[in-house]
Amino acid sequence: MKNNLTYVAIDFETANPKWTSICSVGIVTVENGVITDEFHALIQPPGNEYNWYNTRIHGISEDDTWDAPYFDAIYPEIKKRLSGRTVVAHNESFDRNALKKTMAEYGIDYSDLNISEKWECTVKIYRRKGFRQAGLSNCCNALGIELDHHNALSDARACAILFARA
Repeated sequence: MKNNLTYVAIDFETANPKWTSICSVGIVTVENGVITDEFHALIQPPGNEYNWYNTRIHGISEDDTWDAPYFDAIYPEIKKRLSGRTVVAHNESFDRNALKKTMAEYGIDYSDLNISEKWECTVKIYRRKGFRQAGLSNCCNALGIELDHHNALSDARACAILFARA
């Protein structure tokens, strides 16, 4: 993964269908084509409320986050890594909306991050490259990228690699 790109790849997992129910974040920082930082945190969603469907997908439950910090306690780490950078996500509209709506829920202005309103999206990039099935696991399988799907850090790392290879 060597090139001159500098960006941050991010992935969120949510506890239930609400945008503001972030329960996990993974962030991978790439500077000049080299991964220089990885960050992962569990986050207690409001009311620590999960639904069975989301837990089945990512394996995170109330027991995992009952003593985890709330979003506002993790936000300084997120801001430190995203501020002023190009942000990449595999399905950017999901991750961007989860971040924006959760920030608003905690009274934090999105403009505080000094990032683009739209992010780079590896789903769209790989669809343009001809991938009919452009889900993260499909792209990673096709390109031989290691993935523990729905682990936020693994998803962010895979997204970072996909973006570099695009």
